[in-house]
Amino acid sequence: MKLRTISIALVTTGALLGSGLGSATAAPPTALAGPNIPVSAVQADLAQLQSIATSNGGNRAHGRPGYLASVNWVKSKLDAAGFTTRVQSFTSSGATGYNLIADWPGGDLDNVVMLGGHLDSVSAGPGINDNGTGSAGLLEVALAVRSSGFQPTKHLRFAWWGAEELGLVGSTYYVNSLSTTDRSRIDAYLNFDMIGSPNPGYFVYSASGQPSGSLQLQQTLQGYFSSIGVQTELTSVGGRSDHAAFARAGIPVGGTFTGAEGIKTSAQAQKWGGSAGVAFDRCYHRSCDTSSNVNATALDRNTDAIAHTLWTLAA
Repeated sequence: MKLRTISIALVTTGALLGSGLGSATAAPPTALAGPNIPVSAVQADLAQLQSIATSNGGNRAHGRPGYLASVNWVKSKLDAAGFTTRVQSFTSSGATGYNLIADWPGGDLDNVVMLGGHLDSVSAGPGINDNGTGSAGLLEVALAVRSSGFQPTKHLRFAWWGAEELGLVGSTYYVNSLSTTDRSRIDAYLNFDMIGSPNPGYFVYSASGQPSGSLQLQQTLQGYFSSIGVQTELTSVGGRSDHAAFARAGIPVGGTFTGAEGIKTSAQAQKWGGSAGVAFDRCYHRSCDTSSNVNATALDRNTDAIAHTLWTLAA
């Protein structure tokens, strides 16, 4: 998640204060859609990202060799699964950055469901929770599209963004590069940034103040967590992650988040477990954000939420 810190407003589901959406509680759970994604597969991907960082100066930051190695590794997995991939380059802070875009063949190209998360770390560490977790979760969901034989009605597009930590540079560059027509073809953008925090919360992006259509994304995610007995809170993540450029372009946005430097309250610890008075991620943007800095249960639940939401929206 981008370095600049802003306050995050939290409200419980069913109590979206001051939003004009007082009735916008979680939709009743529907039949579960999407496959169960083995968390062991996601953890194996995180181990690979850790290995890449360890071999490249301890990080996977923009302009550093560990970032390009991460892009090439994810791309190789997607290419082997039959995705059509492209690497989009841009320049930021005097260095070349890269976005990885992967399209699944088929589906209605005039109705695109897009999912993404940033692949870069800060220079201080390997960035395994921030945002190896979102990157690996998205990768395993993408691979499950192939292995499950899913035939979506809508077109599926995945993205791994570069230079998010420098100010959402890669995702902003991508959205700005799209024609007005291509922007209009994206029905939804879902962002997954930090989905395995070690002292996790279960936050869903609030639709309040976001483009029309975002409420459906919020409710679909809330409905999944409700179906597995996990309470959620709505969070206004503002401009801190890669959904921001899509929202500015009028594209409906949503996503999940397990917390960064914010402190877990006693009420949240009672609801979710973990430690009150402690940050959701004490290693946020630090060298200790390694493969041991991940809560497997949160990672598992959020990855399955990604799959459920994709299957629900795209089928």
